[in-house]
Amino acid sequence: MPKQYAMIIDLNRCVGCHACAIACRAEWDVPVPNQRNWVKRLGPAQTSKGLSYTYYPGLCNHCKDPACVKVCPADVRSMTFTDKETGKTVTQEVAATWKDPFTGAVLIDKNHCIGCGMCVEACPYGARYLNEKLEKADKCTFCVERLEKGLEPACVQTCLAKARIFGDMNDSNSEVAQYIKKGAKGITSAAVNIGPNVYYYGKERDIELLFNKCAPQKMPQASVGERRNLLARMIKGVLPIA
Repeated sequence: MPKQYAMIIDLNRCVGCHACAIACRAEWDVPVPNQRNWVKRLGPAQTSKGLSYTYYPGLCNHCKDPACVKVCPADVRSMTFTDKETGKTVTQEVAATWKDPFTGAVLIDKNHCIGCGMCVEACPYGARYLNEKLEKADKCTFCVERLEKGLEPACVQTCLAKARIFGDMNDSNSEVAQYIKKGAKGITSAAVNIGPNVYYYGKERDIELLFNKCAPQKMPQASVGERRNLLARMIKGVLPIA
């Protein structure tokens, strides 16, 4: 079975120190005010399980069925992916953003990205941003560049409380898989259930508050205005026509 990279956020451990977000910004030179990784304070607020005060450490969910991949208007081309452990290869048609068939990570080819922002608008979690200086989309990559060097994602390595756990959820022996068995949940709603692969674990009252405050309630639709803006920028030569 191919890997599916996933991350656990243990709310029982998170202290809201923002070290993860700072490490991410430093590692990837993320321009202010954009974020690949964030921490938001939730509460204190009443839930059906009692008073809750917790945090929402967020990032790209590397979804099973990512909305961002579907809307990318860049030209489709053939790309061959290789499993670095087995040497097996898979060739598939991709645009500027895709889901890796061997790791499940959702990635962006900035050389192919046309900077239209369609994927940014399509993400129901607000996890993508448009780097206006580079005119390219960007987001968390699970630090695949670090993983290839045998390192942990920057946010995981930096987490003082060890609240972030990263691994292959399809490996039943992994700590990630064990957390999911214990009840860790991806943030979903009835309207938005695209298989997030970032999971949250904590007290029932904290998980309830997290879902009440942060679960997206509708799938974004690319607006007519955004499409017109894209065409106008291409006509003016601000964006290349891929």
